Amino acid sequence: MLFGRKGKVQVDVGDVASEKEHLTQFLKTTHKITVTPIQNKLAVDDEKVTPQELQHLVTKFIYKRNLNATHYVEVAGNTVKIITFKGVTKKAEKPKKGAAHQTSAQSWGL
Repeated sequence: MLFGRKGKVQVDVGDVASEKEHLTQFLKTTHKITVTPIQNKLAVDDEKVTPQELQHLVTKFIYKRNLNATHYVEVAGNTVKIITFKGVTKKAEKPKKGAAHQTSAQSWGL
């Protein structure tokens, strides 16, 4: 592939499809990169962007959206993938304890 044209760089958003619009806007506004949404992926139309540069930008986005505790970014060929850590589940909130009831000794000030 000395003179051949390399394939387009893509971002596979994985299970973070709800963040696809935010990622598109982030790449367009802050880094002037043209992105086209295709199903569960984003195709980068800029030929000058390498997969490693795109990985860096997507990692910035993950940190900015505070998703870094549950997701990480990986490069596979010309595809940058957003992957969920295995075994990560959201913690169930503990029920809040109500105010403790006063005993008779506390109410009399003893």
